[in-house]
This record gives sequence, C-alpha cells and structure tokens, in this order.
Amino acid sequence: MVDGHYTGKNRWSSRELSSVIAWLAGGLLLRSLIAVWLPVGFDEAYYYLYTQHLDWSYFDHPLMVALSTGFGPWLTGTVSPFTIRLGTLLLYTGALLFLYLTSARLFSKQAAQLTLAIASLIPIFAIGFGVLTLPDSPLMFFWSATLYVAATEFFPDSDYQPTYRLTIIGLLVGLACLSKYHGLALGFGLVGFCLTSSAHRRALVSPWMLGAVALFLLAIAPVLIWNSQHDWISFRYQSGRAIPDRGYSLLELLGVFLLGIAYLFPTFGFPLWWVSGKAVWEVGSGSVEKRNASWFLSHGSRAEGNGPRTKDFSPSNIQTSKSKITYVLWLSLPLMLIFTLMGGYRAILPTWPMPGFWGATLLLGDRAVVWQQRSPKGVRRWLWGSGLAIVTLLLVALLHLSLGTLQKPSRFAWFGGFLPAQSDASVQLLDIHQIRQGFIDSSVLMKALKQADFVFTSEIFLAGQVSMALAPLNPPPLTSFTEDLRGFAYWSTAEQWVGKNGLYLTSTRLADITPYQTYFETIQKIAEIPIQRGGAIVEVIQIYYCQNLLKPYPRPMKTQDVKGF
Repeated sequence: MVDGHYTGKNRWSSRELSSVIAWLAGGLLLRSLIAVWLPVGFDEAYYYLYTQHLDWSYFDHPLMVALSTGFGPWLTGTVSPFTIRLGTLLLYTGALLFLYLTSARLFSKQAAQLTLAIASLIPIFAIGFGVLTLPDSPLMFFWSATLYVAATEFFPDSDYQPTYRLTIIGLLVGLACLSKYHGLALGFGLVGFCLTSSAHRRALVSPWMLGAVALFLLAIAPVLIWNSQHDWISFRYQSGRAIPDRGYSLLELLGVFLLGIAYLFPTFGFPLWWVSGKAVWEVGSGSVEKRNASWFLSHGSRAEGNGPRTKDFSPSNIQTSKSKITYVLWLSLPLMLIFTLMGGYRAILPTWPMPGFWGATLLLGDRAVVWQQRSPKGVRRWLWGSGLAIVTLLLVALLHLSLGTLQKPSRFAWFGGFLPAQSDASVQLLDIHQIRQGFIDSSVLMKALKQADFVFTSEIFLAGQVSMALAPLNPPPLTSFTEDLRGFAYWSTAEQWVGKNGLYLTSTRLADITPYQTYFETIQKIAEIPIQRGGAIVEVIQIYYCQNLLKPYPRPMKTQDVKGF
C-alpha cells in the first residue's frame, strides 16, 4: 500500500480532475445509451409497480428502489426503459465518485485513478449497479458514501478521536439498509473493524455512537413500521432465502465461483480474489511493512504528488497502513466469501456478493499502482484490452436484444442468424412500446380498456411490463391472478374484484385461460398484439375480455407459503 491521501495542502491538479470527469462523464454517456436500447428486465418492470403503490416498504425490498425507479417518470412524466433507469444512472455516477474519493483518502490519487477505471469497466458493476433499476443502485450509492465518510473518520491526519462523522455513518448505513437488506453487512463490517482495531474501539463507546444508532434507527423506521404491520414478512422471507434447499455440492460451488468471475470479467475477477487473499496474508504475516519498504526503495519521494516520504515507514504509519487494509477487508471479504460459499447449497443471484467485490476494487487499485510502476505499458494494456473486450461483448449483446442480430430469422441477423426465436429466452424481454402502440392502434382494445374494471396477468413480471406499457393510456387498476403474488398480496384484496369485468393480458409462453374459466361468467379473446424483433414476430400478446368475476380468485392464506418464494 502506498500511503498519501488528499489533504487541503495537496489538492488535485486540473489534469487529475479532467481525468476523473472524463471517466465519470464517459461512463454515464455509455450507460445512458445502454439504458435507452436495453429492453426492460423482469425485475425492473416489477419494481416499476412499486412506484404505483407507494408505501413504507414492500414484501421483497425496502422503500428506496421505489424512489429511484420513480425518479425518472415523476421528473419527465414519461414511462420508458430510460426514464425508470434515470435514477440508477445518476446514483451510480455518485457511487463511483465516492469510491474514487475513498481510494484517494486511504491510499493515493494514483490508486484512486486506477480504482475508478477498474470499477467503471467491470461489467456487472456498470450494468447491475449502473444501468438496471434494482435495489442495488441506491444500496451502492449509500454504501460508497459510507466508505468515504468512514475512511475520513477513522484515518485522520493525527491520532484518531471519535467525531460527529460517526452520526453521519449511522445515517448512511441506515439508508443503505433502506435500499437493500445487504446494508446490514455494511454495519456489521464497520463494527467488526472497530472491535479488531485497538485504535478504533473507542468509537463504539463514544457519545457520538448514540447519535449514530439513533439516526440509523430513524433511517430504517419505514421498514420496521411496515413489517410490524405485516407480521414481519419481509424479514422472514429474506432470512428464509439463506436456508439450504439441497445438500452441499462442491461442484456447484465451483460453478458459482466461476460464474462470479465471468460477471466481473476474468481479467478483473481473478485479480480481485487474488488481491483480497494477498491482503489477508500480508496483514496476518506483517508483510505490509515489507511491501511499502520495497516500493519506497524503488521510487522514494517520486510518488505522484504525495511529497517526501521519509516518515512513511515509522511504526505508527505502518500500523495505519495495516488498519486501512483491514478496514477494506472487513467491508468486502465477508460478503465475497459468504455468498460464494452459499452457492454450494442454493441458487444465489449474481448481485448478492458484488458489494464485497466493490470494496475489493480499492485493494486492486492500490496494488495496480505497484504494477504500474513496474510496467506502465502492461497496466495500460490490461485496462484498455479489458475495456475493449467488455464494450465489444456488451455491444454484441445489446444489438441482439434490441435488433435480433443473432436471431434466426431477423432482418439484421449476422450470417443468417443462429438462435431460433422459440429457443431464445431473451424474447421474454418484451418491447413495452409495441404493446402500447398495439392498444393505441386498436379501437377494440381501447374500448375494452375503458370498459374494464381491472387488468390482470398470470405472472407478476408480465404485470410490470403491462403496467409500463399501459401507463400513458389511463388504465384501470392492475393485479395478478397467480400463486406467486409477492407485492400484489398487499396491493389488493381477493374480494375487491368480485362482480367486476377484467382485461386479461398474457403471452404465447403463458397463454392458458383454463385456470380462470370457472371464475368468470364469460371469457372472450378480443385481440392479439404481435411483438417483433428484427422484422420477425418473436412473441404474441393475447388479450381476453373477462366478464363478471363470480368469486374471489384464491390466493395463499400466508404470503410466505406462496409457491416459488
């Protein structure tokens, strides 16, 4: 580790500021283009429904994803893939800035530049945190803000004394929890660091800690209020996902490990694991001093903009170096290990361990400074080569998802196409604009939409896509008749639609009216809307007019018993 953080006497040069702005602005532009062209994902469409049912919290997640998803539509008055992602685009830019500032504070401005480049290029960060509207977007913003404020608090220019920043940290951790329950891991990591650092234990008994706890509880109050009113269902649901659903499999663990590497991209995924393991060994063996001394003997006071370094290797500075690495490890390695190991006994989502890898980029950026001093061309080729490969793969995927370039048949197919539409799961990412236009162009559908008392689907994710598509058309309330109710269990009651007329929208993949025939007086198919990609029909939306719901459609007595949860 090369110490030398930003202070008031060591401001960034105009060149350094220009580089940071270029990375942030360039990344925002690229991610905005992806946000425009990428069809709406299943979870994204479902989270749009949150914005239609604002509440203190939700069955699946806390409140913040509703606010970040609704930001764009509320600001612009338009519902589209880009507008529901607008909040994510801005939040991720802020997260990158905080990560840069954290690296500069802990290590050096050179490390911060490399950390910013690495985090900007890693595909699952850029897409999962920076494009898609998911709970992870606000989570990573507040996570990164916490990293920076905590780094400023715990590593001042003199001996550590607890300050008012502890209360800010408490608030930020609470807001991270209000984004996703992963925020609890952030709080545990900070407490773990303080417990294991003799210089920082005093923070836990400081009067400022009382303010931190108070603001934390205030921030998570919406989650507590909602869950107390609904039998603590969210806590029981999320904790239940950690329970094994099969025997432990080392082969599946290996698969999860390698899949995580793929999402991170191999040229970053393997180094992130290596640098984390190396940091653990260095802290445990006391070799941090040797690494710093080796770096100093090679480069002396020529470190970029950090001034003379004759005092860097005093015992106090060496201990500070170890504390900084330990700080990063506490906020990264537990999540990396826990969720990867969990993959041996149950399926995990790709984003679950990623906040840990986000923190580990601080270690990788710091280590890359040493690599850069040894081989500037090698580091440049590593970053440029990785960036070009990632952008190329993303472009190929985006062109296929929007134009069907790998689809057979397609007007834009490369070499005649490879994937038949019926075998391509990506066709399930429906173009909401085509559904919307199908209604606008059909007088029959517009009349039925006005006459219906409610709209329903047989799947919650399709319900989200339908809700986005019909948003400008002043539709009636929307619900879902399915065993997997999730949020719909709290947004409606089974009895409220009895005696009402419904408009049923389904797709070829889900088309089956059998479950509903005994519940409505009559069911009549009134139209179809073909969904095209590359000039070929890849899906058909089928619309039925259902008259007079005779009895409530059954729903589970307890939401936690819903099939598929």
